[in-house]
Amino acid sequence: MVQGAVADHAPAAGVTGGAGGHRLTMRIGVAVGLLFLLLLPLVAGGYWTFTLGLCFANAIAIISVSFLVRYGGEVSIGHGVFVAAGAYTVALMEKYFGLSLLFSLPVAAVVGAAMGLVFAYPSRNLFGIGLSVTTMALALALPEVLLHFSSVTGGYEGLYVKLDALPVMGKSLQRYYLPLMGLFLVVALLWRFRRSRQATALLLIRTSAHAAESFGVRRSWARLSCVALSAGIAAIAGALLSFSSSTVSPNSFTLWTSIFLLVGSVVSLYSLSVVGSIVGGLFLTLMPLLLAGAGDWVPILYGGALLGVVLGVNALPAGLRARLEGGRA
Repeated sequence: MVQGAVADHAPAAGVTGGAGGHRLTMRIGVAVGLLFLLLLPLVAGGYWTFTLGLCFANAIAIISVSFLVRYGGEVSIGHGVFVAAGAYTVALMEKYFGLSLLFSLPVAAVVGAAMGLVFAYPSRNLFGIGLSVTTMALALALPEVLLHFSSVTGGYEGLYVKLDALPVMGKSLQRYYLPLMGLFLVVALLWRFRRSRQATALLLIRTSAHAAESFGVRRSWARLSCVALSAGIAAIAGALLSFSSSTVSPNSFTLWTSIFLLVGSVVSLYSLSVVGSIVGGLFLTLMPLLLAGAGDWVPILYGGALLGVVLGVNALPAGLRARLEGGRA
């Protein structure tokens, strides 16, 4: 009997050991990757430090779109509006109150989430293509609104973000490390959120709205929550983008900005992980630079690159693809 019991538990122990080894490998991989990113500015030139800082900020914006897709089941073609809200909040607080990014970043997140609520409540009964067209209308109107209030927004010239956030570090390094730390913080907070009861409720509503309502979870609440959280994350990205680029202007937040964010989200497989979002951020940031001299071939080459990346990532083994996505929603 004892020998039988030991034999019955042996496979379980082996499985546990395998799972423990897998977790250890994942932790080592994360630690090595983080160390690489932290030391990269020491060997990379100023151009790449600047470009990668923009990449990390764009990765946060891509996560905001992916979050809405995975937990709300909706597609936004207007998330550039919320990114702009965060960017202009930082620039305006520096211009009128002399406050740096460290003080204006939380305010930007709140402003973005508030704008998400203001948009989500009247559109709470819109779904699918109706919601997508509505968000597109926001993106189309944004540049004109910014130009109309040029006395505040700076018009075509925009506003500048000059103040250091960390006086003990050079500006070029701040433009790299602050977006990187922001990306890790957003991913860590979402990791905690995805294991909460609220996240489970959102997924239940997405799977079966009628079943969720029978448990007392309202679909309108889910819409407001998803859009507010997604908009808040987008505003954080905008705040870090304004700091990394040192300027904000209407030309930075056109309809194409929102479309490219959606493209980056598709490339990242709607990932909520660091690796997946950086893949989308790299595509979003570097591809236009690589194709800058292609002239009339830019749309064709960009479309081909997008198709190649999406098909290539989807051809990866299921386990590797799941890791890139950061686990299922």
